[in-house]
Amino acid sequence: MKRQRAFTLVEMIVVIAITAIVATAVAVFIRYPVEGYADTVRRAELTDVADVALRRIARDVRLALPNSLRVMSAGGVNYIEFIITQSGGRYRDPTDGSTGGNFLSFTNPAATSFDVLGSRPAMSVNDFIVVYNLGVPGADAYVGNNRAQVAAIAGNTVTLAANPFATQSPPLPSPGARFQVVPGNVRAVTYACPQAVPGNLTRHWNYGFNALQAVPAGGSQALLAQNATCDVEYQANATGRNGLLYIRLTLTAGGESVALFNQIHVDNTP
Repeated sequence: MKRQRAFTLVEMIVVIAITAIVATAVAVFIRYPVEGYADTVRRAELTDVADVALRRIARDVRLALPNSLRVMSAGGVNYIEFIITQSGGRYRDPTDGSTGGNFLSFTNPAATSFDVLGSRPAMSVNDFIVVYNLGVPGADAYVGNNRAQVAAIAGNTVTLAANPFATQSPPLPSPGARFQVVPGNVRAVTYACPQAVPGNLTRHWNYGFNALQAVPAGGSQALLAQNATCDVEYQANATGRNGLLYIRLTLTAGGESVALFNQIHVDNTP
């Protein structure tokens, strides 16, 4: 007769107890390494997001129209605003010794066409040209007295919808006969970031031009980072030709925080 073999209830309980003890011991030993790995991954992800956001801001600021960057705080949020440019060139001016052609007139409001010297920079109809932006009354692109919209382009001849330069008092032509091109589908750009309470870091554009800085309304916006706070400071040097934008961006997630600091050079030479 074949003998049958099995295990008793007592043996099963002993095995379960031993397995539980071993599992508990293993969990105690691997808990902290696993938590440390998860924390490291989380910090790395936060650092990547913060780095990309600061790089995006820096890239845009370096394309800012000279003397257009301004900073304000409202409702617990820091706002960095500037007019972005896409290219620039030289306009035909009577003082450059050229003969013939269309000069950019600073005396005749009816003269709306001018010739671009050299290769025409990237520009399209509905873009804007800005001449000698100083950020002061009479030469402030936000107000519009040195900003004109492009109505037509034929070769190197640009026709403006109107000539605001001829209405400046006094006229303020560029000493180097230079102009900057502002894309009509972007215009002014604002970065908004909470000061103390973590929230969204966002980029706003194509909402128009505000004579005085304000919270952007309308236009388009994109999210750069969540659970963000920022410390922002802008300082222009004594000559007004350069400036430094200081940004300290802090991101928080899962009890972890990372803070990155960036100093962005601002070229204010018009």
